[in-house]
Amino acid sequence: MIRSGAIDVHAHWLPQELFGLPPGSPLPALNGRDGQLHLGELPLSIATDAMSDPQRVLADTDAAGLGSRVLSAPPFAFPVTDDPGVDGYVGAFNDALAQVCHDSDGRLLGLGLVSLHDPDAARKQMATFDPAIRGIAVPPLLGNESFDRGPMRDIVGIAAEENLAVLVHPMQLPRPEWTSYYLVNLIGNPTETATAAAALVLGGVLEQHPDLRIAMLHGGGCAPALVGRWQHGWQARADVRSAGTAAPRDGFAKLWFDTLTHDGPALELLRAHADPTHLVCGSDYPFDMGVERPLDLPHSVGLDDDVLEANARRFLDLEGDTHV
Repeated sequence: MIRSGAIDVHAHWLPQELFGLPPGSPLPALNGRDGQLHLGELPLSIATDAMSDPQRVLADTDAAGLGSRVLSAPPFAFPVTDDPGVDGYVGAFNDALAQVCHDSDGRLLGLGLVSLHDPDAARKQMATFDPAIRGIAVPPLLGNESFDRGPMRDIVGIAAEENLAVLVHPMQLPRPEWTSYYLVNLIGNPTETATAAAALVLGGVLEQHPDLRIAMLHGGGCAPALVGRWQHGWQARADVRSAGTAAPRDGFAKLWFDTLTHDGPALELLRAHADPTHLVCGSDYPFDMGVERPLDLPHSVGLDDDVLEANARRFLDLEGDTHV
């Protein structure tokens, strides 16, 4: 039974025994030094226990005024490399996540990992999820492909068949023009998310899987500002319509979004294009671009706790769950 109150669907956790990251990861291992988390030698401005200690997570959840949090792996723990050891890492994370959720007295739920390069393995992993794991967290891109082709399309289709939610978290992929001022995050993350949204809206994925519940984070990144442009392109160009999709404005309204826009006008723009029942609270805990009080921004535009909780329960398929 999940606790009543607003639900933060966008929070991260990784046990210290998995700080080595998935086999074949292109990134250096995580490590904690003097209480702070590092990615190799790079400081992340994150307290080590905020990422790894369930008791710290629960204390911060209470301090934020939340009823519960949904934990997923940080994006550097996504298994983006096709390595034979990935299945073991994915299984270890999902088992540890399920245990943390069960020990939380209804205050934590989870979104699991799957083997991204192997849809058959991913299907088996999803079919055996503990009930506390309500879906999967995935990157917006796998190599040069998003959700309109390749294994990522198959994986979100399997999630829809299994009635599991999907959370799409950007990877902060480097580009040479984004090496300064944290632009790899400030511009890169919103761009990755918009790319994934476009693949879903224009690629026929939503038509193929009408029951898919898939959430774009950080308020959809750049996507809310681009819907009108996509709509014009769809009307003007045959290649934009090549997948036989509904109009982009209609497709966009089928997506889900968290409210972490960092800005009231940006959240209002998102509300103008999104289905109002598809907006859910997100904090990006415990990252530096996250917020300690994720309810303040949605409250400022009139989204109250009851609405946010009801929306999150629909996203996570918890509507029949008893409140405690």
